[in-house]
Amino acid sequence: MLCFASGHLLSAPLFASFCLFVFCQVFNDPIHGSIELHPLLIKIIDTPQFQRLRFIKQLGGVYFVYPGASHNRFEHSIGVGYLAGKLAEALRSRQPELNITERDVLCVQIAGLCHDLGHGPFSHLYDGLFLPKALEKKRKLKKWKHENGSCDMLDHLLKENNLEPVMEKYGLKPEDDIIFIKEMIAGPLQESKEQEWDFKGRPEEKSFLYEIVSNKRNGVDVDKFDYLARDSLYLGIKNTFDFHRFLQFARVCEVDGRKTICTRDIEEDNMYDLFYIRHRLHKRAYQHRVNKVIEHMIAEAFLKADGHIEIEGSGGRMFTLSTANEDMEAYTKLTDNVFEEILKSSRPELQEAREILQNIVSRKIYKFVGERKPSRIGKLLAGKKLAQPLPDEEENNLKPEDFEILVINMDYGMKDKNPVEHMHFYSKKEPDVAKPMSPENIFSEQLIRVFCKKIDEQSVEANVILFSLVPQLNNFYTRGDELAGRPGDVKN
Repeated sequence: MLCFASGHLLSAPLFASFCLFVFCQVFNDPIHGSIELHPLLIKIIDTPQFQRLRFIKQLGGVYFVYPGASHNRFEHSIGVGYLAGKLAEALRSRQPELNITERDVLCVQIAGLCHDLGHGPFSHLYDGLFLPKALEKKRKLKKWKHENGSCDMLDHLLKENNLEPVMEKYGLKPEDDIIFIKEMIAGPLQESKEQEWDFKGRPEEKSFLYEIVSNKRNGVDVDKFDYLARDSLYLGIKNTFDFHRFLQFARVCEVDGRKTICTRDIEEDNMYDLFYIRHRLHKRAYQHRVNKVIEHMIAEAFLKADGHIEIEGSGGRMFTLSTANEDMEAYTKLTDNVFEEILKSSRPELQEAREILQNIVSRKIYKFVGERKPSRIGKLLAGKKLAQPLPDEEENNLKPEDFEILVINMDYGMKDKNPVEHMHFYSKKEPDVAKPMSPENIFSEQLIRVFCKKIDEQSVEANVILFSLVPQLNNFYTRGDELAGRPGDVKN
């Protein structure tokens, strides 16, 4: 058999390889190299709901500090989907007795691919900073996380693009597998106190599948593998954790009556590297003082713009920045582009929000006054006002509302606990017996940072003097309501 391609005559074997290259979707990823994804994953990627992730920065405001941090949730999600499949396949080939099916592997890949569909503008800024303040302002107590949005967006994506028949074409059972996929992303959809096993998508003997994309037990999952490697690359920070070794040594063992993913005992140092690089990225980038104050300024601008920006959703209904997440058609249109929309608007009702964003792009950000470590780590000052008036407040014309106080928590992923203590390791001699290690160190620290919104030199100098006069920053608070800051993100 002969055929022509680009004007050249090809033999049958070459034609076969050429067709494979042309018709199979291959992604050249900077982290994982050339990766090929299942056709169903390509169908999902090619939807407007997934393509939206191209316009949401992976690291939010970090891009204003690290010029290389321009990567988006789009490529991260593809990487997680790929790694989820690699880990599932590794366990399947290594332990056939686990009865991991093609359906299981494909569902795990879809969960990895879709786990971040629910992120809003600037990623964690939307659900971690902006929404809590907006809901508090509206006196609503309902808490919303991007994982909830991912499940809602997945339902919307499948319905709008009629993908359930495509799922069936590739051997999935939508009525069961969609539940399984959403449980891997967000946990049990409905928790029951009467049952020990709350998941409905898969039986308890396949509990280990729920640890691949989002591991609630110890935080060791492919989501973390990808974002640590990807963020390190774009930030220019060296990453010493080798996720390839985890894939090579991963094995399912029974721990406390439940099957869980374990690794070799010789991998303890590698696992410490995983949590160390996470802590390092938080310290140098995610919780960078300039990044955090810029993110708070963006959230403040969004609050002032909320209600003045309308987004059309299903049935022609209109939604605001803080309500768009209630309607997935409207939420599909909400991305980082809202920053530019406010910045370039000439509408008078957006003037206050526009001025804040103009200050960010012209680098007129709140000035750093100082930081201290509190005497103990924990929840500080929630709901309290300034314990005492500031010295010389009237003379320097400084008021509590002129300050922004951020409480920054940085740890190894489990607050003041060591996450490696929650891992289990097997030995070469006993590959089916997993035991915990007994590390002694606990890693956690907390900083309280003070910024001043008045950026003229006289006010800044006065602020620095005042900061040095405050003996216990634990009693120093701003605005008379809840903490302006939030703990460091558990994951990106």
